Amino acid sequence: MRSPAERADTVMAAGTATRAVLITGCSSGIGRMTAWRLFRGGWPVYATARRVDDLAELAAMGMPTLALDVTDERSITAAVNRVVDEHGAVGVLINNAGYALSGTVEETAPEDIRAQFETNVVGPAELMRAVLPGMRARRDGLIVNVSSIVGRFGVPGGGFYQASKHAVEALSDALRLEVAPFGIRVTVVEPGPVATPFATTAVHTLRGDLPEYADFRARLVDWYDAVYRRTRRTVAGTFRSDPDAVARVIEHALRSRRPRARYPVGPLARGILLLRRMLPDPAFDAFVRWQFPVPQPE
Repeated sequence: MRSPAERADTVMAAGTATRAVLITGCSSGIGRMTAWRLFRGGWPVYATARRVDDLAELAAMGMPTLALDVTDERSITAAVNRVVDEHGAVGVLINNAGYALSGTVEETAPEDIRAQFETNVVGPAELMRAVLPGMRARRDGLIVNVSSIVGRFGVPGGGFYQASKHAVEALSDALRLEVAPFGIRVTVVEPGPVATPFATTAVHTLRGDLPEYADFRARLVDWYDAVYRRTRRTVAGTFRSDPDAVARVIEHALRSRRPRARYPVGPLARGILLLRRMLPDPAFDAFVRWQFPVPQPE
């Protein structure tokens, strides 16, 4: 199987731009809504997910759908090659696929850590590597990496998920400077809590059997329920965003000639990130203890 770079060289002459959009993680939530919004807006969208059957609704709209597992190099190559064959290059890559690994740092197994980084960091990096040759040849392209507000700070119970998003932020900063001379833009979208199946996945991945953290794990599950399922009133739950709010921000970045380096999504995201910049670490730690569950040994 030829690489996307080799195919791009034979399909379209250098210097010709393309609007083709490749989106990962479209089976639900942000990815699905972004694919729907962009397709309705006239963009040539390729929606992907690990199981193409999960994309039946998008396919029924006439949208091309592809199976893409971001942890499988052959799957990445096949998906990118499909876009290259039909459009010459990927014009816009939206790295949205990912999941949240929950648990304390002490209780999280190395194999779970590796799986988290394979999906949230290595996979998106491989996709960026796959699309960049075509973008460079055309001196045009946009990469949108969906991160999170916790890519800018950390709270108890999600250290490795947050570390993966910190990594996405750092990679995006480095790549933005590396590829700007070739006309390629890189931006990061940073949602706060979003009404998606995120909580179900986060709770499902919660592991641990140390009795010292038993009460914390239970309160962490309650917090996810309160914020994402609104089982009780919380600040985070009250101001959570819906997937379309994130999709609108992504669309704005696509339509901008000079997208910003970062787009926090929602008033909660902007407010917390402002506090992170303004407050010294002890004061911000106190805010985290007030708003998020933390271990409380007897």
